[in-house]
Amino acid sequence: MEFNILRKKLFIGKQIDDFLDKVSESGLLFKQGMDAYLKANKESFKRKIEEVTDTEHQGDTLRRSVEEQLYVKTLIPESRGDVLALLESMDSLLDRFKGVLWQFEIEQPEISTEFNEDFRELVLCVVETVEAIVRSTRAFFVNVFSVSNHIHKVSYWETQSDKISTRLQRNIFICNELRLSQKMQLRDLVRHVDKIADRAEDVADKLSIYVIKRSL
Repeated sequence: MEFNILRKKLFIGKQIDDFLDKVSESGLLFKQGMDAYLKANKESFKRKIEEVTDTEHQGDTLRRSVEEQLYVKTLIPESRGDVLALLESMDSLLDRFKGVLWQFEIEQPEISTEFNEDFRELVLCVVETVEAIVRSTRAFFVNVFSVSNHIHKVSYWETQSDKISTRLQRNIFICNELRLSQKMQLRDLVRHVDKIADRAEDVADKLSIYVIKRSL
């Protein structure tokens, strides 16, 4: 059995690696963007939106290039469907990082400093969840049996994200200084952030199935 799903197809392997770099980079940009927003640094926040949008476009280009090669050159036909689905799922994480930052830009929520620490902790856990699925996906293409070394961390960080999200929402709703409309707005934004980690765990569930299929 081949451990490396791409075997000697070095060019497409490099493109997949570059694509996964973009997913990882988008998480870092998202973290920096959210930190800038919490510090009320509007110029830095807008720069991060521009950067994450550009990164998302680059990721889309790389994904489409890989998909085209898989079809045109009839590469890895036995695993093509799984690889395409995996790349599209990873691409959705790029979209979500960009989408959440734009949601903050559009709604311009007022966030009391008392919630800043929880917001930062939530963002950190979300980014770590995505980073764990990026590492798991890299492993899938190099040695399918090494995926388990990383994929368990996806569930760990997603669970931490859920805990912080719940705590943050509870603290928002017991805050007497906020109007109900403000509480509902912040609750929805917290859920949007947390949902990134949920989607990363969904990708991990699919990846686990792909690993089983490759191991049979």
